[in-house]
Amino acid sequence: MNLKVYKPEIFQGNLKKKNYFEGWYFKHVSSDLKHVLSFIPGISLTKNDPHAFIQVIDGINGNSEYITYDPDEFKWGKKSLYLKIGNSVFTDKYIDLNIQNEKLKIFGHLSYNNITAFPGSIFSPGIMGWYSFVPFMECKHGVVSVNHDVTGSLTENGHEIDFRNGKGYIEKDWGTSFPEAWLWIQANNFNDQGSSFSFSVAKIPWLGKFFIGFIAFLYYNNRFFLFSTYNNSEIMEIDHSSPTIGLILKNNENQLRVSVIKSTFGELRAPVSGDMSRRIKESIDSEISLSLFDKHNNLIYTDSSKRAGLECIDKIFEYLKK
Repeated sequence: MNLKVYKPEIFQGNLKKKNYFEGWYFKHVSSDLKHVLSFIPGISLTKNDPHAFIQVIDGINGNSEYITYDPDEFKWGKKSLYLKIGNSVFTDKYIDLNIQNEKLKIFGHLSYNNITAFPGSIFSPGIMGWYSFVPFMECKHGVVSVNHDVTGSLTENGHEIDFRNGKGYIEKDWGTSFPEAWLWIQANNFNDQGSSFSFSVAKIPWLGKFFIGFIAFLYYNNRFFLFSTYNNSEIMEIDHSSPTIGLILKNNENQLRVSVIKSTFGELRAPVSGDMSRRIKESIDSEISLSLFDKHNNLIYTDSSKRAGLECIDKIFEYLKK
């Protein structure tokens, strides 16, 4: 068995792989909510254009940049999350940025404290549960930190951005391609400072067929409430009426009702057979409201968050209706 499966946060591949990608998602929101910056360091290994990259997206104005590097400039740690691409370093404790191209110059250091890691076990190494062990899946997903405090500042094109008392989140994906269709929602800027939520549903091809799978969690009051295909949860209802998306999730003990209001979208690149050639839209400026109930329909928790992340490939709603 590949023991890397028990450390989904570290680099799962190697530079000899073909038609392969791996990318990490580092989100940062300032305490005044005026600044939202996400960085996606990663590697794309294809025959014609192998390269490392750092994507940058500004959640307020939707601007994004894709900076490429030689594969030899991609370095990684074998025991913990450590990436060095060019002159920038990404870890689960801090990032050091030195990113430059014709349009963008970002420098600075951000530290992460009070990290809440997603729990793992021998039979459930991460957010994918026992699906982590299933072979031949085109894309796998990991959650590194569901919530942490951010300190430090960045200088972007000569302007300093103060992230003291900010919030952060880290996740990742790896494999050959993103799914044909999916919906992804993420938020951890709730009024309850410790809360965090993530949801994704996708059309997942496997062995010549496909199934609709989803993974979701709400972290509240030091507890993870899990709603996923692998623990027999259900999507009871989903509604897509612009500019709002609503859904109801149910497991054996709880029901979670979620509403998302779309906002500013920016363009990101996504993998197809390892090649970062697909263009998708992502918002990190949406708003989310959620309510958690027990099996007797008693309200346990309700809250809202601004600066929520949202990716929506509309075709997913066609598959969910079938």
